[in-house]
Formats: sequence, C-alpha cells, structure tokens
Amino acid sequence: MSEADPEGMAQDVDRRLEQAIGELLDARAATSSICPSDAARAVGDDDWRDLMPAARAAAGRLAAAGEVQVTQKGVVVDVTTARGPVRVRRPRAD
Repeated sequence: MSEADPEGMAQDVDRRLEQAIGELLDARAATSSICPSDAARAVGDDDWRDLMPAARAAAGRLAAAGEVQVTQKGVVVDVTTARGPVRVRRPRAD
C-alpha cells in the first residue's frame, strides 16, 4: 500500500480500529466498556484525536454486526445519531 492510495490507508486504519476495539474489550472484564478514544489512542498514538470520527464509525460498524453495543449513560444508542461521549461494550442480554 502506497501513500498514493489514501482509500487503502483509510481502510487499513478502519480495520486496525475495529481490531483495537475488540482487543481492548477482550482485555477487560465482561461487564466493562471502553471509550472509542481508547481505540484511537491505541492506533494513532499522538494523533489519536484525528482518529476519533473513524473510531466512532468503527464502533458503529461493529455494533451493526452485533459484535458490540454503543451506549450513553448505560442505554444502547445508535452511534451515528448520538451526540457527546459514548461507550462501547460487548452485547448484553439486558
């Protein structure tokens, strides 16, 4: 993948963010959640803030696939319409 392929680089970042979300959740207790910024930090180091929209989008894709739930104040929300901070957790049978 070259620098002349920004779409390929974006897909790589998206894949890495999804992977980071899964790994971070796997490393936590079953009832724990993470912030999308945790995944952005894991992938982007000092440039993590630039990755926040992509991290939220990665959480949204994983939620659409049923792999995670995105919440605000403990309530499952649609990350595409949620405003403000969200958390990501493994699905629960609440």
